[in-house]
Amino acid sequence: MQYSVEINNVTKNFGKFSALKGVNLQIQEGEVFAYIGPNGAGKSTTIRVLLGILQSTSGTAKVFGKDAWRDAVEIHKKIAYVPGDVNLWPNLTGGEVIDLFVNLRGSHNKDLRKRLINDFNLDPTKKCRTYSKGNRQKVALVAAFASEVDLYILDEPTSGLDPLMEQVFQECVLEQKNRGKGVFLSSHIMSEVERLCDRVGIIREGEVVQVGTLDELRHLTRYAMTVATERAIEGLDKLDGVFDITKEPGGLHFHVDTLRMGEVVNHINQFGIKKLESTPPSLEELFMQHYKKEGA
Repeated sequence: MQYSVEINNVTKNFGKFSALKGVNLQIQEGEVFAYIGPNGAGKSTTIRVLLGILQSTSGTAKVFGKDAWRDAVEIHKKIAYVPGDVNLWPNLTGGEVIDLFVNLRGSHNKDLRKRLINDFNLDPTKKCRTYSKGNRQKVALVAAFASEVDLYILDEPTSGLDPLMEQVFQECVLEQKNRGKGVFLSSHIMSEVERLCDRVGIIREGEVVQVGTLDELRHLTRYAMTVATERAIEGLDKLDGVFDITKEPGGLHFHVDTLRMGEVVNHINQFGIKKLESTPPSLEELFMQHYKKEGA
């Protein structure tokens, strides 16, 4: 199996503070991988190690088989990076910045550049000093997606974009995915991650606590169920894996562990099911489960 990113037991210390504590990740070529966690969890530090901006304290980080620190120049020929807070040259226009970044990689598809500028509703003739945060993000996104690269590293790339532009961004990612390009996406927008990503890694306080597909991770939490039956359900509260039973106008509402779903449905079926609604856990619920503190 070919990996675009391989991170093996990477640590990064800033004095006595450990930002990364033995991070391990393997991302396949052509995969869209989401890297999620709260501010300060270590997402941006991981990305800076991959970009060769920071040198890890220990462990190895490779991009396309090359060392992220020693071979940073070669690696940057095959990747495009968009940070969450873009700073641009104030006296250049947006179009000039886009051309600069694209030409640095030796490829310039003018038709694609024009389409992306139109899709993101960007005026490329304005000086960068006049741009809002959202427009600065648009410049960086157009420059990235107009480049012919194999991996896009995107760190909170839709920060400052309105919902319509977030939709355009998602379409761009899906387009690259269909072309077999890889995407390493750090995001706080759960719906964005759920729609785009093949796998998810959750980082907490410098440690990767879970990695998997959404289906693989959903076993960690519970489905929400609402059920109406012909006769009153008995014994539901005695079943393993059933929680938070409440009576509502539409019937009983409760949560059930995924692994107990079949057992619970079989039990309910004895009482004549009239309505049964089951809602799978969202990525946000999975995410919050890892950060829930006792008593919070």
